[in-house]
Amino acid sequence: MRLGRHTFGDDEALMMAIVNRTPDSFFDKGATWAEDAAFARVAEVVAQGAEIVDIGGIKAAPGVEISAAEEKDRVVDFVARVRETYPELVISVDTWRAEVGAAVCEAGADLLNDAWGGADPELVDVAAQYDAAIVCTHTGGVTPRTRPYRIEYDDVVASAIADTVAYAERALDAGVARESIVIDPAHDFGKNTFHSLEVTRRLGEMVATGWPVLVSLSNKDFVGETLGLDVGERLLGTLAATSVCALAGARIYRVHQVVETRQSVDMVWSIAGRRPPLRAIRGLQ
Repeated sequence: MRLGRHTFGDDEALMMAIVNRTPDSFFDKGATWAEDAAFARVAEVVAQGAEIVDIGGIKAAPGVEISAAEEKDRVVDFVARVRETYPELVISVDTWRAEVGAAVCEAGADLLNDAWGGADPELVDVAAQYDAAIVCTHTGGVTPRTRPYRIEYDDVVASAIADTVAYAERALDAGVARESIVIDPAHDFGKNTFHSLEVTRRLGEMVATGWPVLVSLSNKDFVGETLGLDVGERLLGTLAATSVCALAGARIYRVHQVVETRQSVDMVWSIAGRRPPLRAIRGLQ
């Protein structure tokens, strides 16, 4: 797998740490809205071992309209600052707009994380132009920054596979390198809680497509609704869902809590036989 200028082996699971340049994100409530606070967050997650930072300038939920110009104001210079300071870090930007994608790639971004399933069809052309990687998500066709309402699928996993693979093939046709394309079932996006639980349970079917799979589970509503917990109380539920996805073979984990997720994924990958223990002397010495 190649994400921009960075290459990873098939035996590597990657942590993608969330860095919100927004005043109203659902989890951190604007804790990294100020640039220096966001930069301190980058330093923190790098120290914790995150291979990727995912920088976003608009929260996913409905809210105040944010123009492309304002989104760029929030993320472009920040991407350039992070690129200069951390040349070995994979920089992802969470955007669905081609205009923003081009600007952040100019500033040094490696990966375009399109959480809205190709709403702007020109985003794949931007990724190809800059030799950037792209995340192809499944949203059931919902409009960006809207919540699903009574959305139905005959088979949500079949829909997720069909849509993400079609998006991946469209990116490939546009000139994005095959090794730089990732698919994501997009838990909660265009889905109710039952849909997200089913996608989690059957994630192995997406892994079986051969495209690397990213999962974004961290503190999401499907976890909260399943357990009856508010946003700040969902870590254990998130890690349980993460473990299921890790056993299925997901490659990238978009997270708020890097250390806890890394330990969970590493343990599951070792149980699955994909990762050796760091030490194994019990019964041998």
